[in-house]
Amino acid sequence: METGGAFEGQVAVITGAASGLGRGIADRFGAAGCRLVLADVEEAALAQATAELTAAGTEVTAVPTDVADAASMDTLGDLVLERHGHVDLLFNNAGVGIQKPTAEMTTRDWEWVLGVNLWGVIHGLRVFLPHMLARDAGRIVNTASSAGHVVVPNLAAYNASKHAVVAISETVRAELRQRDSAVGVTAFCPGVVRTRITSSARNRPERLRNPGEVLPEKDAWDAQMTKERQEALESRFGRAKPAAEAADILHDGLLEGRFYVWTDDIFIEPLRRRHAEIHDSFWEAG
Repeated sequence: METGGAFEGQVAVITGAASGLGRGIADRFGAAGCRLVLADVEEAALAQATAELTAAGTEVTAVPTDVADAASMDTLGDLVLERHGHVDLLFNNAGVGIQKPTAEMTTRDWEWVLGVNLWGVIHGLRVFLPHMLARDAGRIVNTASSAGHVVVPNLAAYNASKHAVVAISETVRAELRQRDSAVGVTAFCPGVVRTRITSSARNRPERLRNPGEVLPEKDAWDAQMTKERQEALESRFGRAKPAAEAADILHDGLLEGRFYVWTDDIFIEPLRRRHAEIHDSFWEAG
């Protein structure tokens, strides 16, 4: 474990911490000397992550949490403040996705994705930001996505949620500047990272599943769907980063105090085209 670094002894709360990008963040900031609070809805994976990080010498508190549920997030906040008294680093990271044409999306599809990706961030800010402002210290990291700046077909709910996270992050930054606060905020915008989000439906609540929808057992889903979809991603982009590498990039971005942190430039051309189209249409309107 690293010692004596910039994050040594800091309290880091990470949602979606049991797997994928969240686990990568937990590993990286645990190695940097943080005291971790891991929050995740997948309890078996949460227990495994906690055991492995503890064995590596990291101080860990595990809190089973549904970020889409206000009461669950309130409980997380109460436990964190009771144990540590404050938060230094808040990683609003939990995320899910559905790949489906917009015309086929059901209300339950929208509710599930927005509940985790958007309301999870909203609840994280609601619960922890006032305490950070009272201390005038700490940093918030909202996991957005490159899909918060450009769009990918068949990902309407995901795109919408990530655009909203970018907008919220920019708004918080403006408010922090307005009050000359020492609290910081970062919009983390990964491109293509090797995670389990392609099999995130394994954790979809029963009440938000579509009528007649039968999902595979978790082990079968992970063995089949994740492999197939990850291969499809890598064949398309060819540069999917391991979660550990994305977490390293985030770590260095926070050391530099950056607002936007990107993991790659895979979507740079669509981003340029989007900004050019907005610019050109604005002047045409004028």
